[in-house]
Amino acid sequence: FRFKESLAEDLRRADLVISHAGAGSCLETLEEGKPLIVVINEKLMNNHQLELAKQLHRDGHVFCCNCSTLVETLQSMDLSTLKPFPPGQPEKFALFLDKVFGF
Repeated sequence: FRFKESLAEDLRRADLVISHAGAGSCLETLEEGKPLIVVINEKLMNNHQLELAKQLHRDGHVFCCNCSTLVETLQSMDLSTLKPFPPGQPEKFALFLDKVFGF
């Protein structure tokens, strides 16, 4: 599909997600606890997606590849090596803001 309002139901039903390295796509998938292969678009200028994908890969949360290595990644991946993504802690940010503004 080209566009969908929400991928939440698709993510819940998925056994594996293959995605670009957009922050929203990556975080939504990881927060759902699904294994993720991030396919990097090497043609993007100032590729900020590459930074996110590499860090998530270094931290052991995702597999990372490009279009030409996707099949190889699928054949060689071991899903048991992926580490769960820790849940967000928005309360820490709220406490930080309270401190900054003197509340």
